[in-house]
Amino acid sequence: MAIYFLALFIATPLIEIYFLIEVGSVIGALPTIIVCIVTAVLGTSMLRVQGMSTLNRARQQLDQQIIPEEELVGGVFLLLAGLFLLTPGFLTDALGFLLLIPPLRRTLARWALARMTTRVNMRTHGRYHHHGNSPHGNSPHGNGNVIDGEFEDISEPDKENGDGRSLPR
Repeated sequence: MAIYFLALFIATPLIEIYFLIEVGSVIGALPTIIVCIVTAVLGTSMLRVQGMSTLNRARQQLDQQIIPEEELVGGVFLLLAGLFLLTPGFLTDALGFLLLIPPLRRTLARWALARMTTRVNMRTHGRYHHHGNSPHGNSPHGNGNVIDGEFEDISEPDKENGDGRSLPR
């Protein structure tokens, strides 16, 4: 997996330089620079609007006590869109603008959530399955119920001990 990121990290700037040279040779250097600046400004303003919309939907779902998982993953894709739009170049701008299309972003978010759910299920029910009590609901009785709670010791302090702590009886 790391080799793919390394290849992508090396290939992306080279591809962007190639496209910038090609476009610059057709329309000129100054217009190419202006197009890069305009796409960055336009993209970030669109990103701001969509980010606020996503945040508002997430807040509404939280108010209804619904976990806004699709909005959270969509927010990650918006973050990627912002990174792509701020990176100078036509390929990254195209990817950034694609991620600003709400139906495409929702589809990607659903796909990512399904993939994450599959991986979690594989780890909890597959070869990585842990036995015993854990916060993940794997009780030794197999019912998966975990009760989280707090307690307070309300027993009377022992007068003979003198330090305010109760002694076991």
